[in-house]
Amino acid sequence: MAEIRAVISDFGGVLTTPLLPSFLSLQDEIGVSPEHFGTALRTLTEERGKNPLYEMERGEITEVDFLERLGKGLEPLLDHEPHLHRFRELFIGGLKANPPMIDLMQELRSGGTRMAMLTNNVREWEPLWRAMLPVDEIFETVVDSAFVGVRKPEARIYELTLERIGMAAADCVFVDDLLPNIEAARELGFHAVHFQDNEQAIAEIRAALA
Repeated sequence: MAEIRAVISDFGGVLTTPLLPSFLSLQDEIGVSPEHFGTALRTLTEERGKNPLYEMERGEITEVDFLERLGKGLEPLLDHEPHLHRFRELFIGGLKANPPMIDLMQELRSGGTRMAMLTNNVREWEPLWRAMLPVDEIFETVVDSAFVGVRKPEARIYELTLERIGMAAADCVFVDDLLPNIEAARELGFHAVHFQDNEQAIAEIRAALA
């Protein structure tokens, strides 16, 4: 079995609190429930053959384009087109840093473990999420879907991360809160930890590195 020498971590839902509260903050402020959000995205995907959220996460469309499409998709569900101009602030504002996981990542970096972040994110949101934690102190590289044109669980984004740190998948632990991303990583040969809570994930990461 290969020696694990690197940790590749997701951002939202691993190094932050879960994503659901952010969606609930949208519901509270602009009246868009997670269910409406999901329904609108599915309808838009069926109409165009492309999911606009995925397009935004790949940097193929801007945040402004995404919000315009989302607003039109939500209009028949809400009987009005919602004002989504504060979408970014509300969503990121609903996330809080997750100190136990951040502390673990800092400890591992200090101990010589190679560290990378692999995130599906939005180009325009980078200043906000980077301000939440000491990204560059912990991670030697950040692979952000919006800047590289591919997103998890597409194989290419995992391969790109490995290229940047000069490692094989078998040398790495990949940590993510979404099962499709975990399954894709395992298919590529990563040791993958499906984050469900701090205690479980920290124990599994430490066991992999032992």
